[in-house]
Amino acid sequence: MTTIPVLEARGLTRSFGNVRALDGVDFDVHAGEVVALIGDNGAGKSTLVKALSGNLALDSGKILFAGGEVELTSPSQASSLGIETVYQDLALAPHLNAAQNMFLGREIPKPGFQGRLGFMDNKTMRLKSREAFDELGATVRSLSDPVGSMSGGQKQAIAIARAVAWAKGVIFLDEPTAALGVVQTRNVLDTIRRVRDKGVGVVFISHSMPHVIDVADRVQVLRLGRRVATYEAKKTTVEELVGAMTGALDGAQS
Repeated sequence: MTTIPVLEARGLTRSFGNVRALDGVDFDVHAGEVVALIGDNGAGKSTLVKALSGNLALDSGKILFAGGEVELTSPSQASSLGIETVYQDLALAPHLNAAQNMFLGREIPKPGFQGRLGFMDNKTMRLKSREAFDELGATVRSLSDPVGSMSGGQKQAIAIARAVAWAKGVIFLDEPTAALGVVQTRNVLDTIRRVRDKGVGVVFISHSMPHVIDVADRVQVLRLGRRVATYEAKKTTVEELVGAMTGALDGAQS
């Protein structure tokens, strides 16, 4: 691609004691693109995602957002740029309902005096939550039940819809289909396509190579803390991706 990436990493390094988790890693994702980020366990995927979402300080390297260098010092700062992350643990508050989780930390106060007293506009938050779920085709049956009582698929839908609602630049999805059945997985992959079509950059972290090839535009492979290959998803194979991950293939496309 010739356009400027919405988010780019250049030469990122991060060590934990004697372990070099990121070793000069590069990464980029464009607006309206799905980039799959793959690698074996210990390749540096989680560390890279944490660094690019404001959850981890770096030893060295540059992060650029829309072409300008930024220093991501906190998740809230990343969110202010429009960078959202859905981790495997989903980070939902189980005792709150779906609408409360959607607006957690972004609550809408009631207008006027009641709002100044701290009362929340629950009706508006429920309405906007339902619109967000419907837009993504998410199956969330109740907006009033605590999410802790919901199925894994519904929880996943709420977490993704929340991130999508606030993401204006990039959304990271860490193994979003790992614990889902066939139908729920298909819904998540369809959601990823819809988010991409809205002009948001999607970073899809997954161990499922068929899902990677199905939904991604490009695939970037990490091994031992470095990006070792970049592929066009539709022009690669599962065997080629696994070979790049394991080191069986050297000199892969970039």
